[in-house]
Amino acid sequence: MSSGFALPGIEMVAPAVYFPPPPPPLDPQALPHTGMLHLHDAAGQASGHLTDAAGQLTDVAEHAAHQAADAALQVLGSLSGVLLVGRAALLGTRLLAAGAVRAAEEQRCLERRQRIAATAAEQWEAAAFAAVRVNARRHALLARVARAQALGGPPGPPPHPDVPPPLAPVGARLADLRRDVARAEQALHSAERAQAAWEQRRLAAQCRLDEDRDDDWQLALRESRERALRRYAAERTADAEAGRLPHPAAGRPAPAPTDVREVRRTGARILGELDPYAAPETAGLAAQAVRDAVRRAAEDPRRARIHLTEARKFVRDANRQARETREAQERAALHHDFLVYETPEGAEDLTPAPDAVALLRRTLDEGVALGPAERELVERRVTERVRALEALYVQERCAGAVAELARRFGGRAGLGRGAGQEVRLDWTPPGWDPGHWLRATLLDGRLSVATMYRGGPGERTPQQRALDDERCAETRTRLTELERITESLGLEVEFTVEHTEGALPGVPGENALVLDDLIGEAEQLADAYQDVLPRPARHRHADGGDRRAG
Repeated sequence: MSSGFALPGIEMVAPAVYFPPPPPPLDPQALPHTGMLHLHDAAGQASGHLTDAAGQLTDVAEHAAHQAADAALQVLGSLSGVLLVGRAALLGTRLLAAGAVRAAEEQRCLERRQRIAATAAEQWEAAAFAAVRVNARRHALLARVARAQALGGPPGPPPHPDVPPPLAPVGARLADLRRDVARAEQALHSAERAQAAWEQRRLAAQCRLDEDRDDDWQLALRESRERALRRYAAERTADAEAGRLPHPAAGRPAPAPTDVREVRRTGARILGELDPYAAPETAGLAAQAVRDAVRRAAEDPRRARIHLTEARKFVRDANRQARETREAQERAALHHDFLVYETPEGAEDLTPAPDAVALLRRTLDEGVALGPAERELVERRVTERVRALEALYVQERCAGAVAELARRFGGRAGLGRGAGQEVRLDWTPPGWDPGHWLRATLLDGRLSVATMYRGGPGERTPQQRALDDERCAETRTRLTELERITESLGLEVEFTVEHTEGALPGVPGENALVLDDLIGEAEQLADAYQDVLPRPARHRHADGGDRRAG
């Protein structure tokens, strides 16, 4: 046996993973060969930084499980943060709301100083999902207000929503993020209710009867509208959205009205059940049906029931469409914010998606729903970006796993790149030098580990082949150790052993990083984990600004 392969999967996103710097150039003139980086070389400043950082990272991964204090001390890394946003973009609003409920429950456990039945990574996921949900609702609300201001008409301009800036989880501590989410939820809830009340008044202007001075009509309509507004506010809480209980049907079955006044009161109750965000066109149809019922009541109140039944159907349809439109708008805001995200300064840029961003911008600015083909394009772009981030995340975790192998068992480890997107991670276990080492390669989501020998292809002597076989046999144990380490780092890696003839030829440290680059990267990583509280990273934004995140 000389090699094994696995398809790494992410079991849980660890909170403190940062974007790596761009890959080094492969031009031999621009990248002089430096050989392997020795992680335990006392003369190499980079080795000490990398070793300390890898040790602290692993200690956090191993000991933070079920420990509220460890989770509270961590901060969210740039790569972990955007990956969680991307994963949230693939979920429905119900699952995002469930994350908000979990985050609130864990916060209550912290306040009671109870032990939390969740790992630090799970707590961070819940908090990040809650923040993503708040940001999407905020963006959708502001877009709704902007559209209402552009349309004009009664009852005057909508209220200016008093909402805080969007939440930026990257660089924040868990307790601080939970506090900010709770405050933003409260402010957003008030702003949404104020906007819903304004929307109701706009609907009421369209739902008047020909004679709108009837006190009974006005009282019944006002009471019914207030009940609908309270129900809307209650349904917008995370608990209600996560539970997603069946919505009550508009109106109640009632005996046939016996006089004109009763017909008018019943019609007012039906129209008052309209969702505040109901489409004016459908609301107008319901209002017309009520007017028809009132006119018919003068001749035969019992026949007016037909028109009232029709009005109830219009209201049910309008309410269903309003809920679907609201969810679609918030989902568009979530997708838009994820696709326009720019990586921190000094990191490799993500592939842009201008076609999907343009569609989402139109949806938010004009309220135009996406067609089936447009929804498919947006979801494809979101999925592509999430997969790219997952590949980058796996690369960083695997690099940390190889560094941890060297820290635990000794030997030398190094990082380099082959052709294209191939990432090479070399480790020389103790006693293997100078002839053999292990090489892990990452390409297209596949992790391969092979036993290598120094030299080119050609005939090996019997003694060399015997040593090759001995190293290959030891590789099986090393693969098990690597599996344990990657599991502690939140990856699911199960190697399949490939039986081949002997070890593979190569040169250790091919295309290794320049030592100066490694020192700079190691110092950044060590600084990031100093006291487990890294300094906030600076991010580039679409408007060209450069400001701290979080």
